[in-house]
Amino acid sequence: MIELRHLRALSLLRETGSLVRAAERLHLTQSALSHLFREMEDRHGQELFVRKSRPLRFTSAGLRLLQLGDDILPRVEVAQRDLARLASGQAGRLNIAIECHSCYQWLMPALNTYRDGWPEVELDLCSGFHFAPLPALVRGDLDLVVTSNPDPELKGLHYEPLFSFEMCLAISLKHSLLQELKRRWVEPQELAKEVQITYPVERERLDIFQHFLDPAGVEPAGIRTAELTVMMVQLVASGRGVCALPNWALYEYLQKGFVAQLQLGREGLWSTLYAAVREDLREQPYLADFLKTARNTCFANLQGIRTARARARARASPTMTEAT
Repeated sequence: MIELRHLRALSLLRETGSLVRAAERLHLTQSALSHLFREMEDRHGQELFVRKSRPLRFTSAGLRLLQLGDDILPRVEVAQRDLARLASGQAGRLNIAIECHSCYQWLMPALNTYRDGWPEVELDLCSGFHFAPLPALVRGDLDLVVTSNPDPELKGLHYEPLFSFEMCLAISLKHSLLQELKRRWVEPQELAKEVQITYPVERERLDIFQHFLDPAGVEPAGIRTAELTVMMVQLVASGRGVCALPNWALYEYLQKGFVAQLQLGREGLWSTLYAAVREDLREQPYLADFLKTARNTCFANLQGIRTARARARARASPTMTEAT
């Protein structure tokens, strides 16, 4: 018997190329996932992929099951969405605000996919850069806020983790730090003489200040702002300063050789992106499906992200879940 959970697990293994990453996405231990694949192989009497191959190689049997999954799983997703729409009995509204400039990179494809499945939901998108979106969410002016800065003091909100990512320092290819450092990370004090290029938002909403420079009592030589990620990278490439960006937002510029990258601290500076919603909307099928679509879109298109785990500050809030 071929089960949907088996096809999903095999498809995720192909997508991630790693048992560890696939297990994270499925919220299983690596041991449990390995047992699942052994169960599949015992059932079909042959191996599905070559262990310890780099990159991962699938056998003929594995490829046939992947082909089946590619045919069946999208149809199952559509059927589940249709059933959810019938059960909801209402069109609904989804007014979204984002606090992350670079989030447009994945949000727009997610909205396009979602719109096809929920054409009757009224979608609206606005920037949360120049006002406080979380209080607006509490008031009912918004329905969802994409943020990396949950506020546990605001009542009635639920924070759904989307994914975790590393904030990295983008520097010029000719920057002296590349020659001076015998390591691939920087300490806060080493940025005291640098101009920090940021998005035009309050510094307390920027991880580079909140979780790296300010705790160490370090003030940069200057602060320069730019609205667009591409402009920030251009300023860095021309030696006008340094900037902290998510690893997935920097990926294409690193591949093209425009800038170099350093870790922020020995352990790196990791953050989690959340979708904040009101508790009263949390169970709405159209909202739950948007969260699922957004998460799937991110993992299909962004490099270097991980399954979201709530940060220490988030665990203080009883309305915040941890996707493990």
